[in-house]
Amino acid sequence: MQSLQQKASEYSGINTDDAFGIDDTNLFEKLGLQTFIDLSSDFYTRVYDDEEEWFRSIFANSKKEDAIQNQYEFFVQRMGGPPMFSQRRGHPALIARHRPFSVTHQAAERWLHHMQQALDTTPKIDSDSKTKMMNFFRHTAFFLVAGDELKSRNQSVACKHAANKPPEE
Repeated sequence: MQSLQQKASEYSGINTDDAFGIDDTNLFEKLGLQTFIDLSSDFYTRVYDDEEEWFRSIFANSKKEDAIQNQYEFFVQRMGGPPMFSQRRGHPALIARHRPFSVTHQAAERWLHHMQQALDTTPKIDSDSKTKMMNFFRHTAFFLVAGDELKSRNQSVACKHAANKPPEE
């Protein structure tokens, strides 16, 4: 059976080395907090203005301002900055946090379309950083698709940190 990371690589076309190329450079130090806020603000403006009702409906129960904050805090934390997201919300647990949503291949591609546009219109992000970030985003989007497929088959998805914990009674 393939791991979620292997499935993500298969679906996204991004190998794990390229997906985690964001770890080679501290993008938070390089780009700064405001760049991540700008990126997330631009992204969610595009999402909430999307012409496709099926896609907008995924975000219907979320406040735009909360979505922006959750995203930029996660990006900052994942790309070398302080643990803003974890301090406010706990472990990122991406699959668990996205469990209520239908994360299909179509939804992932639409999400990535908006993220690519947001990256392209955020002037403080250089070309190399955009490539690294988009590789990470593409792989992660399809990691969530793979997690959603497991959910659809009623299988539990344990994170890697749960592997060494004894079962709860």
